[in-house]
Amino acid sequence: MTDESDGPAAPNPEARDAGNPRKEKVLHTRVPDGLAEELKRLAESMRVPVSNVVRSVLEDAVDAVSAVGEKVDGELRDLSARLDEKVDVGLRGLAARLDEQGRNWRTSPRAERSPAPEPPAAPLAGVIGFQPMLLAQDATCTLTGRALRAGDQAYLGIRQGDGPLVIVAPEAVPVNLAPSPDSSDD
Repeated sequence: MTDESDGPAAPNPEARDAGNPRKEKVLHTRVPDGLAEELKRLAESMRVPVSNVVRSVLEDAVDAVSAVGEKVDGELRDLSARLDEKVDVGLRGLAARLDEQGRNWRTSPRAERSPAPEPPAAPLAGVIGFQPMLLAQDATCTLTGRALRAGDQAYLGIRQGDGPLVIVAPEAVPVNLAPSPDSSDD
């Protein structure tokens, strides 16, 4: 019978780690053949074990990822703070304007308050006819909102009395003003 203390002590990784503040662990991993050969060549050129090269590469990679993460985190916090500040300034300005409008409304005599705005009149209200024209500059069709370019054919709405300018694209004129092919000038 042999006593454990008589023979050489079996390697005990936990006992070895107790004196080492880093408490390193052994990891086993599979790597492609090409990577294994590159690691071996690098280790030989540096005259260090392959495990040291792998450890250094992993430590550098983790440090780099951590540094990038911290930088991105800092930039995001800075951006968030700037956005918060702009939103606060904008909201304070809006609140001040609304408060001022509210005070003006509450303090003005009832007779001086402007009446509720009337809904806009129909775009063709008061138009008694249309005059064909060739546009000299870009415009927008009053009825369809379509962009009209300089040089396009359009129609000018002629009003009885005052009102906004009415320019209408040919296809939007409510009455076909184009002469029919069978009509003749007698």
